[in-house]
Amino acid sequence: MSRPVPGPEQSSTASDRMEGSALSECLHCTVRHLAVCSALSCDEVQALEDITVSQQIPLGTTLARTGEPRSHIYTVTAGALRLVRTLADGRRQVSGFALPGDYVGLSGSDNHRYDIEAIADSRVCRVPVPQMRELRLRYPHLERKLLQRACQELDAAQANALALARLQPPERLADFLLRLCAREAQRGQVGNRVSLPMGRSDIADHLGLTMETVSRTFTKLRQQGLIALPHLNVVEILDFAGLQQLANDEF
Repeated sequence: MSRPVPGPEQSSTASDRMEGSALSECLHCTVRHLAVCSALSCDEVQALEDITVSQQIPLGTTLARTGEPRSHIYTVTAGALRLVRTLADGRRQVSGFALPGDYVGLSGSDNHRYDIEAIADSRVCRVPVPQMRELRLRYPHLERKLLQRACQELDAAQANALALARLQPPERLADFLLRLCAREAQRGQVGNRVSLPMGRSDIADHLGLTMETVSRTFTKLRQQGLIALPHLNVVEILDFAGLQQLANDEF
């Protein structure tokens, strides 16, 4: 989804080959159908490609900090990012997780509203905000896709707020696992296994629980036969209907 910039020593023919290769890479990106560029034609993809840079984000890297100017918009193409706020009393709140296909930096604010941290070796496609604004004016398809994405994020935020309002930790965790499972299905992952790139402490700070409670709740769901835990970072859903019933008890 990004175009490598040719060095000055490269010929125009080599440069043309690189641009064609980069465009092909963008068109065949494994998360393209989840990203806003899926609404664009080949010419429009090329225009987006011209202003996009692919950036590797090693595990533990902070991509942006709360209050910094919002200079770029990012599409996650691999790995996972964590959106974090530090409360006035020093507690940490994980506002959400950005997974492949997610956009980070879509906001009406000029500054970042949370720290953006890599919780796995990740890769993003980075587009400067001013140039993205220009593309939105040139291509109505892109503007509509961005509006759709903003509405999806609002729906997700409302669903998460409802989950946090629930009294029982199993309901919160069941809802969280089902949302992750739905995301993996969108990416074309078939089966009942859900990857957890985030740790138990991240899940706890996202769901408003303690890490001990999250660990006990995973064990409880396993004992009830709803899930299996073959690995620390993998959950196997054994009873979708039971997990959905548990997650929907408060509706």
